[in-house]
Amino acid sequence: MNKTELIEAVATRSNTTKAQTTAMLNGLIEVIQTNMASGDNVQLVGFGTFSVSDRAGREGRNPATGESMTIPAKKVVKFKPGAALSEAVANGKKK
Repeated sequence: MNKTELIEAVATRSNTTKAQTTAMLNGLIEVIQTNMASGDNVQLVGFGTFSVSDRAGREGRNPATGESMTIPAKKVVKFKPGAALSEAVANGKKK
């Protein structure tokens, strides 16, 4: 499912227009990005938790040349699914 299909499905379920649903989805994504950029977690009970984690720098190899290289430290996004989401996926539940 891509973003357009998601917007259509949510608009149908919530009885709103595609324009309203698009604005809401874009707003949701913006709020999540802003909070995560600040280092905060975003927890959606029943769905899951988005968090920011620090990944340490490390030594690696260029697969093309075999040359040793340093991979710099960076922040990465993690997602831990909630119990309800995990159960729904495991059982193939559809709402």
